[in-house]
Amino acid sequence: MAFAGMNYLAVLIAAIAAFVIGAIYYGVLGKPWMKAARIGPAGAQMSPVLFAISFVSELVMATMVAGVVGHLGPGEVTLAKGVVSAFFLWLGFVATTLVVNHRYQGFGWDLSLIDGVHWLLVLLAMGAIIGAMGVTG
Repeated sequence: MAFAGMNYLAVLIAAIAAFVIGAIYYGVLGKPWMKAARIGPAGAQMSPVLFAISFVSELVMATMVAGVVGHLGPGEVTLAKGVVSAFFLWLGFVATTLVVNHRYQGFGWDLSLIDGVHWLLVLLAMGAIIGAMGVTG
């Protein structure tokens, strides 16, 4: 069963790509992120439960990206339109949410920048994968 031609393989690959991007990104920027988030090495958690929550959340996110991109209509799902749609989702929902939450939580702009770029990369990858793989017949 398919919802509006949603390509579930594309959704799964997009979620896996998001997880890998996060692992690499925060592997490189872990120390600056911990400083910006005011987390000491003792407070850093590498729990399998957190990884599972991350992956399930990225799976939900990829499903929503696929739903939005799929609403472009028949013959309109392309790599470029997937990337543009993902950028708009990031700018309209993710970036704004991070900025507001981080300001109320008293964090600096460095945390918003680090987290914001991560989610931008994740969404662009999702949009590219979902757009490139298209919808199912």
